[in-house]
Amino acid sequence: MLSEFVALLGSPNVGKSTLINALVGRKIAIVTKKPQTTRTRIVGVYTTPEFQIVFVDTPGIHTAKNKLSEYMVKTAETASRDVDVNVFVVDAKIGIGERDQEILSKLPRSVPLIIVINKVDAVDKTRLAHVKEQAEQYGSEILELSAKEGIGVGSLVEALKPYLKEGPQFYPEDMITDQPTEVLASEIIREKALKSIGKEIPYGIGVEIEKFQKEENRDLYHIEAVLYLERDSHKKIVIGAGGQKLKKIGTAAREDLQELLGSKVFLKLWVKVKADWRNKQGFLRSLGYHAD
Repeated sequence: MLSEFVALLGSPNVGKSTLINALVGRKIAIVTKKPQTTRTRIVGVYTTPEFQIVFVDTPGIHTAKNKLSEYMVKTAETASRDVDVNVFVVDAKIGIGERDQEILSKLPRSVPLIIVINKVDAVDKTRLAHVKEQAEQYGSEILELSAKEGIGVGSLVEALKPYLKEGPQFYPEDMITDQPTEVLASEIIREKALKSIGKEIPYGIGVEIEKFQKEENRDLYHIEAVLYLERDSHKKIVIGAGGQKLKKIGTAAREDLQELLGSKVFLKLWVKVKADWRNKQGFLRSLGYHAD
């Protein structure tokens, strides 16, 4: 069996999560327009009868401002050293900025690098040529694709084939992620909350699953979750007038949860305030944000 580990790296909001979803053919990482949506290491598994590629989607590398940010950056930097190939994703609309240059300069030279220019469907040929010229100075293979539209995604798999090595099949052939179902459920709820609230609360939402239970002899899951916020003023925004905003979040989340589980879902959501929770190490661990 041939296999390899591949890290998807880059600045926030360049489309890494959309790319890993496109590669494995199923939604395993949440996607929003807000940067720093991915908070932890997510594994996506691409398996054929001949080989297996394990993709590691990492949080966007940014300037850490709290304990949660520090964890996110450390997760991404560690992944870049522990894989067979690094894939650095660039937004074609933005190009390679100062942050990207800094990240690229710190990547281990011992690990092969492929630069992916994503969102090519959103720019013209002149802009694309400029970004490609920027990428060429790093002396690595350059690919152009649109993860959202599914354009050129297969070319990345082809580009990774030369780096495959004889080794074990790390995951069963029918497994596409190592994320526990409860974690996927909490991320779906967080995604719907982020999409629903707009710009008012960009990052300070944490989700904890308190109950995840399937009824015996019934096609029904009971899920209860808490949305943690950092300020009382945020609580009013998330709940909304008459509870309508929270109801909207729950309805959208339930639809995706039912698709994920292949079953009906009864979902209850609560909102609680935990001041400065992104700087509380013990609380971060309870939400699953820890390196060990």
